[in-house]
Amino acid sequence: MTQAEIKLCSLLLQEHFGEIVEKIGVHLIRTGSQPLRVIVHDTKTSLDQVKKALCVLIQHNLVTYQVHRRGTVEYEAQCSRVLRMLRYPRYIYTAKTLYSDTGELIVEELLLNGKMTMSALVKRVADRLTETMEDGKTMDYAEVSSTFVRLADTHFVQRCPLVSPAENAEPGPPQPAPTLVISEKDMYLVPKLSLIGKGKRRRSSEEDAPGEPKAKRLKHSADNKEPIPDDGIYWQANLDRFHQHFRDQAIVSAVANRMDQTSSEIVRTMLRMSEITTPSSAPFTQPLSSNEIFRSLPTGYNISKQVLDQYLTLLADDPLQFVGKSGDSGGGTYVINLHKVLGSLATATLESVVQERFGSRCARIFRLVLQKKHLEQKQVEDFAMIPAKEAKDMLYKMLSENFILLQEIPKTPDHAPSRTFYLYTVNILSAARMLLHRCYRSIANLIERRQFETKENKRLLEKSQRVEAIIASMQATGAEEAQLQEIEEMITAPERQQIETLKRNVNKLDASEIQVDETIFLLESYIESNMKRQ
Repeated sequence: MTQAEIKLCSLLLQEHFGEIVEKIGVHLIRTGSQPLRVIVHDTKTSLDQVKKALCVLIQHNLVTYQVHRRGTVEYEAQCSRVLRMLRYPRYIYTAKTLYSDTGELIVEELLLNGKMTMSALVKRVADRLTETMEDGKTMDYAEVSSTFVRLADTHFVQRCPLVSPAENAEPGPPQPAPTLVISEKDMYLVPKLSLIGKGKRRRSSEEDAPGEPKAKRLKHSADNKEPIPDDGIYWQANLDRFHQHFRDQAIVSAVANRMDQTSSEIVRTMLRMSEITTPSSAPFTQPLSSNEIFRSLPTGYNISKQVLDQYLTLLADDPLQFVGKSGDSGGGTYVINLHKVLGSLATATLESVVQERFGSRCARIFRLVLQKKHLEQKQVEDFAMIPAKEAKDMLYKMLSENFILLQEIPKTPDHAPSRTFYLYTVNILSAARMLLHRCYRSIANLIERRQFETKENKRLLEKSQRVEAIIASMQATGAEEAQLQEIEEMITAPERQQIETLKRNVNKLDASEIQVDETIFLLESYIESNMKRQ
């Protein structure tokens, strides 16, 4: 765990959950697995606060627990899961693209709450959608339920593990912590619920009923609560499935850039056919026959079977080997080599970074060393057709930044420089790790800058929000234009300009965070793919 990752985790935990949760989370990331009493002692935080913080972290899958033989329970932070919080906006946007506003709100609620029952989630989403509709219109529970079922069918949401029934049946004292289990076949099984009703709007009159204290109202609502039909069956967002979708999108985009739109549509069809059957960690997709691919092409895509076979042959013969032929049955069976694709995408990312950082000549040398595997300095000068002095400067610059490596091959055991070959080489895996570390640092700097910008202009932002709230309430009561204009003038022209500049800067920082995270995703996927192959 690098310092850059720990710092980024700290910033993300503080931004999402506050100081106490951040303190406990970072302590667990630094120290590893710890029992409750040690966490309380080391963080100098009260037992009650530590328990609440751990509950929040477990609810959001950021901390796991394990029961040891002696009966002690140890808690361990999941740093990789904390870093996934960077991608929350992207998960939500993907759900919106695939399943419209209803899918967006379902995924957003699951990410905000960590785990929820289907019935509570459907009601919450229906209420939120009803709030945004015109007066007189409401969102039906059945419509939200059908979108939820589609998300479960495509594995974007999944069930949380349940307490083992055998554990509940065992006599004697209860275990220090429950053991949670779930079978593969039940993970995406949606309970049959008859949720009848429509979303409700929140009314201020209902919220603040006169003459009745809030605590009493809550007690009444708790007493009148009906039994929950799916009590104990909780759901969470399946982030691995979202990552699989991002990877597939990157593959389709890469094929479109290298070949043409038809090739990318064929690859998209292959990925769509195997998205449920292929595990996210698999190096290849499931083999698909040419006939199956032809039948699954989108309607309106008028290409003949002969043309499809020509495209598949072209993809299989391409030097990058994104698509491979695995057999001849059914007109030929084809697979997508996911490991090769991720390697090509990581290499393209590194080449792009070298070009932007050091210029096109350095990028030429980098590609040359990558292609030839090992080159001496004189060979680099000759092949790249760059003067010796400039080539030397560029090689040493990239060497100092760890984009290329220098390998010594001695002719004699004494390693004398005059009798040693010095070969330049590129190790994609180590370069990807180095770039990933830099990306984490960049994201942390962007978050800190955004927080600084917001803190510096806090008073002005609060004033702007107050004015906007006043204008909204006056518009609702039918105020005149002159009155609204008078309220708007409470913010002076220089202040308005300052707010516009702040919004522009924050939007740029947000966009930069998303772009850097896209690079992080590609590099992480490539490194993870390599680790699984070893």
